[in-house]
Amino acid sequence: MLDANLQAQLKGYLERLQQPIELIASLDDRAESQQVRELLSEIVGLSDKITLRTDGNDSRRPSFQITRQGADMGVRFAALPMGHEFTSLVLALLQAGGYPPKVEADLIEQIRALQPEQDLVFETWMSLTCHNCPDVVQALNLMAVLNPRIKHVAIDGGFFQSEVEERQIMAVPSIFLNGQPFGQGRMGLEEILAKIDTGATARDAAKLSAKAPFDVLIVGGGPAGAAAAVYAARKGIRTGVAAERFGGQVLDTLGIENYISIKETDGAKFAVALEEHVKAYDVDIMNMQRAEALKVEGDLVEVTLASGATLKSKSVILATGARWRDMNVPGEAEYRTKGVTYCPHCDGPLFKGKKVAVIGGGNSGVEAAIDLAGVVDHVTLLEFDSQLRADAVLQRKLHSLPNVKVLVNAQTTEVKGDGSKVVGLAYKDRKTGELHSIDLSGVFVQIGLVPNTAWLKGSGVELSPRGEIIVNTHGQTSVPGVYAAGDVTTVPYKQIVIAVGQGATAALGAFDHLIRTSAPAEA
Repeated sequence: MLDANLQAQLKGYLERLQQPIELIASLDDRAESQQVRELLSEIVGLSDKITLRTDGNDSRRPSFQITRQGADMGVRFAALPMGHEFTSLVLALLQAGGYPPKVEADLIEQIRALQPEQDLVFETWMSLTCHNCPDVVQALNLMAVLNPRIKHVAIDGGFFQSEVEERQIMAVPSIFLNGQPFGQGRMGLEEILAKIDTGATARDAAKLSAKAPFDVLIVGGGPAGAAAAVYAARKGIRTGVAAERFGGQVLDTLGIENYISIKETDGAKFAVALEEHVKAYDVDIMNMQRAEALKVEGDLVEVTLASGATLKSKSVILATGARWRDMNVPGEAEYRTKGVTYCPHCDGPLFKGKKVAVIGGGNSGVEAAIDLAGVVDHVTLLEFDSQLRADAVLQRKLHSLPNVKVLVNAQTTEVKGDGSKVVGLAYKDRKTGELHSIDLSGVFVQIGLVPNTAWLKGSGVELSPRGEIIVNTHGQTSVPGVYAAGDVTTVPYKQIVIAVGQGATAALGAFDHLIRTSAPAEA
């Protein structure tokens, strides 16, 4: 199961266990159970602090519990946690064994202090190819280790297909709390805590509003925001970052192979590296904070957050990025996460053996179709234009696949469903005007990005007709003291490396602004 190199690495990690732990497996005669048994046996052989029992009584088989000996921790995997989830398994083993988590002390105390009226039983439906799922699994596992009133099971939908069908799970990660839907998509520890600890938002808002004004406040924690924070902090000025989620859209990116000096990485790792780099400096990072309004009051710029808090700063850098563009057709919103999805890498395995459509003929759309073709029964790619816009090499690969059909001049007009899930898609042939319908189970939308600027309405910040922030060569906007960087601006070519450069430019521009506005008047 584990090759020699992986066994050696895992053995080194397990030497950090401080207390003995126990693995309790619930197995049956399926081949999947044999695989789980094999994995657990190999783990036990790597540490004398781990024991294995196979008399578990969990109704999901195969599954296994990780617990400290003499305790009853609510950490379970109904899965063979390899692939993206192998790290989740290693962390669960270490944390159950007393190894301290790399989490802020106040978050640990907040988790331990939770006293719900009833036990909080979380279920996370995931797939091993999902790069968003580990964040959720690791956060909930940690909560289950720290608080005995919290239970969590990570479930591989491929092992329990009938339950997937019964619950109509069409996207991962899908999170349930005490049997009811709780969340969808990537969620970090702070976001989960904010949803269950309802008093935390008000407490945090009061703390944020009490902060002294910053010299530079960066709104957004993606590559542009991170670069701006590093460059500003290195100038020795008071720097803050208010981010809805640190890493931004990079967190939804699977492979990164064009960032100079880093031959290959993935979005999650890159986002962690961004945050760690910023934390190496004296930067006040305020996560889980969504900006809702901006105004200038005297010499300060005020940013109002969704929590009700207000942050003040002598200058502001807007780096709120962009999000996936919607088709804006009937049925899209209704069936989002019920067949309409935006991440082929995450949700593709849930459509194994089924028919799906990909909307969009650019690089993202064609790459998605190629990826899905290896998993699903059939892919129909629909492109609004008269020809695909993807790179030629991608188009050649696409056309070589036997289970892919390409439709150009195709305008999607409706996503069809039966009230609970997607069952088809309607489109118009733009050349003939004819209407057509396709029976399918999933629609993967890959039609570009829209800038996150709706919150700037009435702020005085000038926007382009496409809603992007207009900036000059220094990153300056139409409002003095307000700068912008990254995908949210009019600068062309939305690439990570360009966003990083823009972030640096905006920080240097803001610093120059601070120098000039604080200079003493002429005698």
